[in-house]
Amino acid sequence: MSTPLTGAARLEARFAMRKAQNQAAFIAYIMGGDPDVKSAQNLLDGLPDAGADVIELGLPFTDPMADGPAIQAAALRALNAGVRTKDVLAMAAKFRKKDVTTPLIVMGYYNPIHHMGCEAFTTACIESGVDGAIIVDLPPEEDAPLRAAFDGAGLALIRLATPTTDDQRLPTVVAGTSGFVYYVSVAGITGALVPDADPVERAVRRIRNASGLPVAVGFGIKTEEKAAQIARVADGVVVGSAIVDAMAQNGVEHALELTRHLSNAVHTAREEAAQ
Repeated sequence: MSTPLTGAARLEARFAMRKAQNQAAFIAYIMGGDPDVKSAQNLLDGLPDAGADVIELGLPFTDPMADGPAIQAAALRALNAGVRTKDVLAMAAKFRKKDVTTPLIVMGYYNPIHHMGCEAFTTACIESGVDGAIIVDLPPEEDAPLRAAFDGAGLALIRLATPTTDDQRLPTVVAGTSGFVYYVSVAGITGALVPDADPVERAVRRIRNASGLPVAVGFGIKTEEKAAQIARVADGVVVGSAIVDAMAQNGVEHALELTRHLSNAVHTAREEAAQ
């Protein structure tokens, strides 16, 4: 019996699988512990069957500068319920006991990690089955301690590129990145603006050439139509605010149903475009 892949290797395998099928990967973001740990755990556990190829699990934080109203509200609900980083990692550990193939990454801000310590955070990620992290406010010039700890453990430290990342800046952004590069498709906060596929396609090609990695596109993708448009030009499509809103308004089953529709749109986009 083969040993399950972990860390960056698990991400690489999932993107490779979708590429072989001429499909983009669907990446679902949820906030850990929103509105409470039990409900969030049920949502997390249901995402793979709903079509999520990769899951981003948010670490609640008091000052989420890159997040729009939906995810800010989710973070506050989780914090008000007493949820902290250790609780979200415990959610990941429960998920990993049931699912050893779906890549799971955490997404958040550096302050709680700095408070925990990079080595301790890395160890906690390994123990909970987390494959990598996106730390929104940690630039390449400042991430050496976490990158060293992650590299030594085979975990993916995933960086963000944006519409303002020019050719001079891009090599610094992609150096040391693993798993994939997250392209922020609009200059702004999550869920606020809708990306246009043409400039996204050009940006994806440029970032892929510079990094040699898959490029996943997020921010502002809420509908099946827009998800399909981006899936035709990117290696992965990230949806967060729409799923978080669905969870807040109508609960777990509604959020999973939306995930099914979005993931299907992503997975069938290229085939339908070719017909």
